[in-house]
Amino acid sequence: MTMETKHEVIRDSLEDYLKATRKEKKLILNRLETTTHMHRKAIIRRLRCMQVSNSAYAIDRRGRPVYYTADVTAALKDVWDASHDLCGELLHPLIREYVSIFRRDKMWDHSDEATGKLMAMSMGTCKARVNEFQKVRRKGRGFGSTSPSQLKHIILIFTGPWKEVMPGVGQVDTVVHCGSTLAGDMVYTLNYVDIATSWEVLRAQWNKGQEVTKENMSVIRDRLLWRLTMIHPDSGSEFINYNLKNWCDEHNIDFTRSRPSHKNDNQYVEERNGHVVRKHIGYMRLDVKEVVPALNAVYDILCLYLNHFVTSRRCLESVRMGSKYKKKFEKVAKTPYQRVLEHPSISDVIKEQLKAEHSTLNPAIMKKEIERLKTIMYDIQRKLGGPQV
Repeated sequence: MTMETKHEVIRDSLEDYLKATRKEKKLILNRLETTTHMHRKAIIRRLRCMQVSNSAYAIDRRGRPVYYTADVTAALKDVWDASHDLCGELLHPLIREYVSIFRRDKMWDHSDEATGKLMAMSMGTCKARVNEFQKVRRKGRGFGSTSPSQLKHIILIFTGPWKEVMPGVGQVDTVVHCGSTLAGDMVYTLNYVDIATSWEVLRAQWNKGQEVTKENMSVIRDRLLWRLTMIHPDSGSEFINYNLKNWCDEHNIDFTRSRPSHKNDNQYVEERNGHVVRKHIGYMRLDVKEVVPALNAVYDILCLYLNHFVTSRRCLESVRMGSKYKKKFEKVAKTPYQRVLEHPSISDVIKEQLKAEHSTLNPAIMKKEIERLKTIMYDIQRKLGGPQV
């Protein structure tokens, strides 16, 4: 019920309220409180305002005047759209950089006043505005395709600690694009997350055979700007095999695994399966080989977008209190790019290379290109694939 509608409902009861006895006024207030969901005192003040006003239509507008007007909200909406719907806490540290890039590329049409207010906006206000932008998303779960392997004993189990690891230590996992059934052949995504920097590399592949998984691990190794020193998968058969173990030994890469049925041993990559792969690619069944290069074209741009322009906050401490956990997070969200620049063990040459690349990127243009490539990928699936089940 809008404020105008509530005002009309209260105004219709004004005449009866003024003529009523004390007991009758109580009943009228009970009815208005239930109907409008307003506080009882607010209803009484509104009735009083209508009584003393020259016009019964006058609205009692209390409180501070609106500072962040519609033009500021519109400017924030443009930044939020380019961030692919980040929450307010993660979006707030990026506002200044996004606006700077949009101005550089002449994509910023908002007034200086609105821009200044947007730059000065607090995180709390940003969160409140972004909450209004949130759209209804599909809430569903995918299928898990991890199965036990008889070769698990050759790989050591590692459970941490993860907080002090160096760049080059990463967790890997596969995500299946199966729709509602695991029957038949389909596309998988191999997801790598560097733990120290949150740097992410995504690669699509046909099924999850040992050879194609090893080939994609080689691609991930070549695309990292620093040396890959350790990989940590779950206990899936695509990882726990001699092909990948021998490849790791050949390139001096440590190989560990998580405990069976303990997803939190692989928490850094598991959270990205939903927040990145499912959020951007969805749950649609991809069962055509021609989709693989199309999906990799999406990932080529998406990885740049995620690593340079999408922030995250890390959990610094988790303390169990009875049946609940109390968690402490970083105060300021950071992008993987910012984490790389701040890490002392990464060379200045790599940092300068990343700075040069970062200066040429625009999140709004990249987001449009991602959507265009996704449309091509979905068209290939619909044209060559079977019916969605």
